[in-house]
Amino acid sequence: MNKTIHSKRGAIFCEMLAATRKESGLTQRELAKRLKRAHTFVSKCELGERRTDLIEFYWICRARRYRVP
Repeated sequence: MNKTIHSKRGAIFCEMLAATRKESGLTQRELAKRLKRAHTFVSKCELGERRTDLIEFYWICRARRYRVP
């Protein structure tokens, strides 16, 4: 199994992360704020410059569902 972040599957995953965020009506900065991370974290995940682990993926999924007051 290819574990590189530059695999075709990795690229598809990154595209899906970005598409889902956009469908939720969030900017990278808004999602980053919900995650309490720098906006560069979201950008690097979506560009495939950074691997997203399972726990981070869970928090990204949860963060796009709720509005920050």
